[in-house]
Amino acid sequence: MSRNRLGDETSPYLLQHKDNPVHWWAWGPEALAAATTGNKPILLSVGYAACHWCHVMAHESFENPDIAALMNDLFVNIKVDREERPDVDAVYMTALSMMGEQTGWPLTMFLMPDGTPFTGGTYFPPEPRYGRMGFPQVLRRVSEVYHAGDGQVARAAASLRQALDQSASAGGDDAPLPNTADLDAWARALAGHVDPVHGGLQGAPKFPMAYAFAALWRAHRRTGEAPLGEAVRRTLHRMAQGGIWDHLGGGLARYSTDETWLVPHFEKMLYDNAQWIDLLTRVWTADRAPLWRTRVEETVAWLEREMRAENGAFAAALDADSEGEEGKFYVWTADEIDAVLGDDPETLALVKAAYDVAPAGNWEGTVILNRSGAQPEPSEETEDRLASARARLLAARESRVRPARDDKVLADWTGLTIAALVRAGLAFDRPDWLARAAEAFQAVVDTMTWTDDAGRARLGHAWRLGKLKRTAVVDDYGHMALAALALFEATGEGAYLDRARTWVETAAALYQDAEAGGFFLTAADADDLIVRHKTAVDNPTPSGNGAMAVALARLWLLTGEGRYRDLAEGTVRAFGGILARLYPHSATLLEALELLEGGTQVVLVGPADADATRALARAVGESAAPGLVVTRLRPEQTLPPDHPAHGKAMVDDRPTAYVCRGPVCSAPVTAADDLAARLAA
Repeated sequence: MSRNRLGDETSPYLLQHKDNPVHWWAWGPEALAAATTGNKPILLSVGYAACHWCHVMAHESFENPDIAALMNDLFVNIKVDREERPDVDAVYMTALSMMGEQTGWPLTMFLMPDGTPFTGGTYFPPEPRYGRMGFPQVLRRVSEVYHAGDGQVARAAASLRQALDQSASAGGDDAPLPNTADLDAWARALAGHVDPVHGGLQGAPKFPMAYAFAALWRAHRRTGEAPLGEAVRRTLHRMAQGGIWDHLGGGLARYSTDETWLVPHFEKMLYDNAQWIDLLTRVWTADRAPLWRTRVEETVAWLEREMRAENGAFAAALDADSEGEEGKFYVWTADEIDAVLGDDPETLALVKAAYDVAPAGNWEGTVILNRSGAQPEPSEETEDRLASARARLLAARESRVRPARDDKVLADWTGLTIAALVRAGLAFDRPDWLARAAEAFQAVVDTMTWTDDAGRARLGHAWRLGKLKRTAVVDDYGHMALAALALFEATGEGAYLDRARTWVETAAALYQDAEAGGFFLTAADADDLIVRHKTAVDNPTPSGNGAMAVALARLWLLTGEGRYRDLAEGTVRAFGGILARLYPHSATLLEALELLEGGTQVVLVGPADADATRALARAVGESAAPGLVVTRLRPEQTLPPDHPAHGKAMVDDRPTAYVCRGPVCSAPVTAADDLAARLAA
């Protein structure tokens, strides 16, 4: 008997559709078998819980009994959460791109019963509009073409299947890997596309693209070229003061719909905020700008207040919509602000001047709070009064109907967040942030790991309500390995290094493309997809191949074991022919190359609880030098024979640091100021 089966799922996105009159299946062999048995094509709908246009299409079509009946009659309907199954999303988003269509979510694809795509699109309206066919027309037309028997669908499917196979098997060519001069030239070209007034890449919409601006920042630190650094600072400043930033509750929205960062697409994603923390911290270490520190502190506070997950890790996202309206939770009218702050007219006037509050509003008759315009004369008193007013407005906002929270935990996004918290905790001397990172890491270990029949340590990808979805992607291993290495470098605890090694070994055994190099998105024992996708594209999160390459490069620097360098370089080389064409979407993979060629190792030898050891560690944590990799040793420990600092020890029983570049280490350093100067040089 046909029915909607999504009530058995744990994904918040799938559960949003459990009461649709559509007879939805979750992705799996049973759904494909039903298509084969019924001789029906598959309608695959992919989205995520915080996706505004996914909600629109759901309300217009999937909740419409007539449209649902048409879907049920003509198709086997499968609903996928792209965050829970990024591997499914990647295959069919790639297929849509190969058709020459604009990509995005909701993704609407039509498949053969074996899962091979033959046509598709994104959002379809319930009746013709926006230059698009109405969804019922699309459904009837696709079904007619599928059953026509003229070979048209079979040819389209075969062509797409061949293209997907070729894309997945592509490997490196004989092109030489880029050097730092190439990377610097690419960075200069990218800086030329940065909006000279508002920052970000020119035009609209504007995405944070933290990985791209991190690459610009590394190039700035290498070359000292001011325009590169200014492009980053301008972008961060405009975002930090714009409407894309939640000035009351903290947290960065996913993107801005306009070129001035005023009007966000209001959902907040964990991965954006993790990368935001990381990049702000990197820039703060160079210029100590108070705004960067403030925004980091506010983002971490938001993570703790709104994104703590049931297992102790981090939730995935907050929705854009509440009460059926995008942004309703976040926007204000001037009258609402008057009602909250009207008992203090002087502060009310200050808030209105600082935050662009006018009776007519600045977006669709409402006010998006921002500080992009001219500001009141800066002073400590002014900022204190504004902070007090923000607290009152936040308290008032808490009485509103909140957007939904997607509280599933994703291993890769959590790993990204852990690494960012560690970097910020070290830079800003916040041991509580380091402790929070360690807690989240342990949550993943406790609830999201398992051992397979071969005894391999495996990660699951998504956890919610006590249930683990075991299907993992290489991004999970790459980002959790980097999280483990960040904690190892921060604490010196060998268990973290062991975890990183173990996860890298699992990835090498199950995900590596032994013939063409690099890593597939899915494991060798994953059997429910038509192709094993492989990519090094950063968008919107750092790619799994990039994360794995960076983790391998750091492991090589930490251990001196050449096999890690070989695997890291092989991963970069697998995509060598397209690195320039992909840039800046190849930035994470290129960071691995930068580490291999110019990484700096800092070895700290001394009792962990000694004040002098802490002072040396603070000098490293606050350093703006790119490519630092840190090893902490107790006095009785030594490094492996292949490490350039093998045999190094304390000098005169004092905690001591060594700075190693390539196979050469510096003279011992025992004063924190001297270490900071050496790193700056």
